[in-house]
Amino acid sequence: MRLLNTDTLKLETFYDSEIPIYAILSHTWDREEVLFQDIENGTAEGRYGYAKLKGAVEQAIRDGFKYIWIDTCCIDKSSSAELSE
Repeated sequence: MRLLNTDTLKLETFYDSEIPIYAILSHTWDREEVLFQDIENGTAEGRYGYAKLKGAVEQAIRDGFKYIWIDTCCIDKSSSAELSE
């Protein structure tokens, strides 16, 4: 499972028993959502949806979470294997 670190805004991968407690952003998609590739390439800040991502991260921090799961950036949609999971 891939989660976004709320301190570094970098993706981290966890397996089974090592998955930490995390927040989840439940949202409707809008234009230019931040995607997995944007996080990996360092281009997330240039996307329209970055403000929503930052707001969710800030709320997660206020609520005491170090990690957050956001479907648009935690799932590599170019991978058919990940999409099927």
